[in-house]
Amino acid sequence: MRDSQPVLPPDDAAARRSAVYTLMAQIPPGKVISYGELAALAGLGRAARWVGRLMAQLPDDTRLPWHRVIAAGGRLSLPAGTPAGHEQRMRLRAEGLSIVNDRVDMRRHGWRSTEPSG
Repeated sequence: MRDSQPVLPPDDAAARRSAVYTLMAQIPPGKVISYGELAALAGLGRAARWVGRLMAQLPDDTRLPWHRVIAAGGRLSLPAGTPAGHEQRMRLRAEGLSIVNDRVDMRRHGWRSTEPSG
């Protein structure tokens, strides 16, 4: 996480959404990021829960890689028995990630925005 990122004004929801979406679009296949790390990189400080709510509001036909955003410590927060949870696990496995005990190895698969996305 970067401490030097400016924190966006809390009342500018459109700018906050745009910052999250822009970063999310850059996460390459085979990599994941936590809600909290995504919030911090987007300049939102400690807004992990806000990012989680934003993710839940994405349209069904979104092209953003929502499945690459996971909970702290590599935990998959979408329940395995749900359609969204099943889809997330299927997409992550298709990208070569191993899921053990509903967790992804963040040391191996964690993404930082300074990494190449291609």
